[in-house]
Amino acid sequence: MPHGREADDTARFLAGLPGTEGSFFSAWESSKAWQQHRQLLDALWARADGKLIHGLKEFQQSELVGPAFDHATLFYPFSGPDALTATISFPRSPVYFMVALEPAGTLPSARTLARKPLAQFLGGVRMSMGSELGKSFFVTREMDRQFRGQITDGLVVPILLILARTDHTILGLRYVRLNEEGQIVERPPGQPVEAEFANKGVEIEFSSVKDHSTHKLYYFSVNLANQRLSGNWGFLHYVTGIPGAVTMLKATSYMTHRDEFSMIRDLVVNHSAAVFQDDSGIPFHCFRADQWKLQLYGDYTRPYGSFRWLEQADLRKAYLTQEVKPLNLRLGYGFGKVASNLLLARRVNAAP
Repeated sequence: MPHGREADDTARFLAGLPGTEGSFFSAWESSKAWQQHRQLLDALWARADGKLIHGLKEFQQSELVGPAFDHATLFYPFSGPDALTATISFPRSPVYFMVALEPAGTLPSARTLARKPLAQFLGGVRMSMGSELGKSFFVTREMDRQFRGQITDGLVVPILLILARTDHTILGLRYVRLNEEGQIVERPPGQPVEAEFANKGVEIEFSSVKDHSTHKLYYFSVNLANQRLSGNWGFLHYVTGIPGAVTMLKATSYMTHRDEFSMIRDLVVNHSAAVFQDDSGIPFHCFRADQWKLQLYGDYTRPYGSFRWLEQADLRKAYLTQEVKPLNLRLGYGFGKVASNLLLARRVNAAP
């Protein structure tokens, strides 16, 4: 990937962080709109750091360590733009492969931003981050509005903002798609793809300020329902070819509990070396005792709110009869209102 500073300059500006020397946006940082944006986003991030980010970091350092996690690709279906949980939970993964229904979108150029009412646009950017920083997940109905033209044309903006705020430098960005053979190929932005399955996405290369390690994040817009996934050979070829993948599932609207999403459920179970999830991920009964070693965290009674009818009696029984480790953070549905739960499943005989 060719490297350049445009994506990093834009990410820092939108994240309310001062630009590096030579940034085109330096002249805009003295504006009242950006100064207010920085102050308000600092406050949002500080609250999230105390309630969510600190807890995720502590959990990662105690539970998600070792070669199986350090060198594995992270597969994150139903991710939305949640690069926050992905990169904090698996900071040494070389590749993050995120998939959801929302479009990837485009990087807004300085010329595009110059034509926008800056205060209104930056306010929208803050609003788009509100659910993630306040509840630990992006709300689907909000994403449908915010990332399909109301604020941005896709998820690349919130992904870049999160990467910048979590002490990463964006090295390069390009627009890509998965072709029919499951290969990642470059595509011209803004042009339609003449194929039944567009599988359009974005590739972001970034480095950690802390240890200078380099990573790649892919986000692809893919419909994961059986009706569409069954013929999407490019996506299926790529995902089944990831060796030793770790899958993460969080706040999925319990999609994999439904018959119409059985393909992505089976794909995760059959091709993952480990699965890290809350109870909205793979149903508990799919983890056979002879194939998986399980560790439970937190507490579980039944799903929160409108999902309570998807209660898993076998999971509740496991919480009463198996070893359960404490969970010193809240995330997922019912954030801050009910106890959270996590499950880490390691495939038996997988790499340590």
